[in-house]
Amino acid sequence: MCTGHRKMMTFREVQRRSKVKLGLGIMSCILLVLGALVVGGYFFLERLISEKYYFCHRSLGFVPMLAMCDGIADCRYGEDESHCVTNSTSNTTFPVRLVSDLLVLQVRTVESRWSYVCAENWRWHHTQSTCQQLGYTESPRSVWVPVHSLPPQLPMSFSGVQAQQAPHEAHVYAGVMPQESCSSGSVISLSCSDCGFALGEDRIVGGSDTFVEEWPWQASLQWRGQHRCGGSLISLRWVLTAAHCFTSRTKDVDHWRVVLGRTLMGSSGGLSVEQIIIHSSYKPTLNDYDIALMQLAKPVKTGDSVRPVCLPPYHLPLKTGEELVVTGWGLLKENGQLASVLQKATVPLIDSKVCTRPSSYSDSITPRMLCAGYIEGGVDSCQGDSGGPLVYLTSHWQLIGVVSSGVGCARSNYPGIYTNVSTVLEWIYTLIQNY
Repeated sequence: MCTGHRKMMTFREVQRRSKVKLGLGIMSCILLVLGALVVGGYFFLERLISEKYYFCHRSLGFVPMLAMCDGIADCRYGEDESHCVTNSTSNTTFPVRLVSDLLVLQVRTVESRWSYVCAENWRWHHTQSTCQQLGYTESPRSVWVPVHSLPPQLPMSFSGVQAQQAPHEAHVYAGVMPQESCSSGSVISLSCSDCGFALGEDRIVGGSDTFVEEWPWQASLQWRGQHRCGGSLISLRWVLTAAHCFTSRTKDVDHWRVVLGRTLMGSSGGLSVEQIIIHSSYKPTLNDYDIALMQLAKPVKTGDSVRPVCLPPYHLPLKTGEELVVTGWGLLKENGQLASVLQKATVPLIDSKVCTRPSSYSDSITPRMLCAGYIEGGVDSCQGDSGGPLVYLTSHWQLIGVVSSGVGCARSNYPGIYTNVSTVLEWIYTLIQNY
């Protein structure tokens, strides 16, 4: 075994080494702080620039943000006009529809009449193809409805599927023929998806906290990570919202994200958007045709917190005073703060004649609009709720309206104005089918 003497440091050496370590530690802290300042400054500068200028990634230049999506290519290769909000209209009558709260199927015949489809010879592939045409691919179902239970106010015209129609026939309306009556005594009713189901059955001004599981179609539409509008999931790839959400500053599709399945306001988990389409008849000065569709980059996965709402059928019997529900993260009061928790409020449907009294909206209410709320005020949607859902409960939750406009929030004589979804159904179905 070898032995030796451990070298002992003097007090002066210990002191010198401690100073060196202390100096290195201070230098490391300074470098970390400087690094953090540089990184923070970079992101601050990048955000400041990106809010005012668009970077042309192919030509390596900048153009003012206001020049984006204005119909003029300011980048050399036109990047500033390549992925913008578009306009679309529908000049054709969509050939199939669902009517009344029974969701009875009607088809447009060659004589341009709407007729019920008799249940005889109806098969599974007819249900599947018709629901797919209406934009739904999940859980298509059909049931027989007795003819005597059909709405008496609608014309009794019938068509029937031909027994020899091939299973691969693209659309059921192409294979139906007019007939006097139904030998089965029944017509077809369709339920095309698991829409309108929720785990629950009012801050929106005068509202109360709620959970997204009660309104799983509720979407937060976010521009550069900031909540701008609400929306409603109506199928696995489509969100319905308001056209006025997309101003000259927010027409670049790439900066929009759709957040679903959240009770608390947040920007994480946003879904990319493929395209945004507003109704070409939208008139900003009148808020007429205030409707838009957002197509998601990929289909969503449904669950307790994410599920589509049902589009309403034609001729849904809604009466003045019916209770409707509006949801969103809008301002808690006029000129106030956005809600951090999803809000809900129950508002009654108001007759259009009452809504257009001189003390309210005069002649500004068009057939594409609904009024809901209280003439005395107190409960209403507000800024930030725009584009969000106004729903009505039958056997499922139906999307009756889209939050559109109004004077202030919860003011007396100025109830909320909503886009009447039933008046733009053909536009919605046509776009979903075409894309």
